[in-house]
Amino acid sequence: MLVELARQPRATTVRGPRHIAVDPERVEQGLAQLVLTVVELVRQLLERQATRRVEAGSLTDEEIERMGETFLKLDKKMAELKRVFRLRDEDLNIDLGPLGTVL
Repeated sequence: MLVELARQPRATTVRGPRHIAVDPERVEQGLAQLVLTVVELVRQLLERQATRRVEAGSLTDEEIERMGETFLKLDKKMAELKRVFRLRDEDLNIDLGPLGTVL
């Protein structure tokens, strides 16, 4: 897939701003957006793996309960951080150009 992307002609249209914003508040929010996007991606992957393990019957009831509590805590913390940095769920789905979106 990467070889195919490398062979494709580069897009001539510019996406996003043409300059780098040096406003400290915007830099902080951009960094928070990137970090929360990575955390959300990892959370989704872990949740899918956990679901597969539950369906396969390879976890004890205690492990299932503990994972459920962990995912609930993570969800609450993510909601709190999104409020702090004024981000919405759709803000975490970063567009990677020809690769598509992250989430």
